Amino acid sequence: NSQTKMRNSDFRKLQIWQVGKSICVDSYKLTSTFPQDEKFGMISQIRRAALSVPSNIAEGHARSSDADFVRFLYMCLGSIRELETLFEIATELEFMKNCEVEISKLQQLAKMISSLIKTLKG
Repeated sequence: NSQTKMRNSDFRKLQIWQVGKSICVDSYKLTSTFPQDEKFGMISQIRRAALSVPSNIAEGHARSSDADFVRFLYMCLGSIRELETLFEIATELEFMKNCEVEISKLQQLAKMISSLIKTLKG
């Protein structure tokens, strides 16, 4: 079926992985401007959540069943919501000017992942 064929391909070709990786790289660059006393706080939390998105897509893609892949995609959705929250808090703390662009990218990725989940669940 198409899902099995998709998982036999390179995960790097998945648009959700490419977008997730881009968000991760952007998050690392963005947090490099945060106050250094947040190194073990918000910076670390944002980077961990951002890194988990493309990582979970890649790991889930390697699993043998659609149900396993879906489980990893749900973890991605959780990390996306965590990042939205962290970016909003970082904006209120004035660590960043505005989080609208980041939030918009995250919401778009969440829609893409949700659509894939529906397809995989049949």
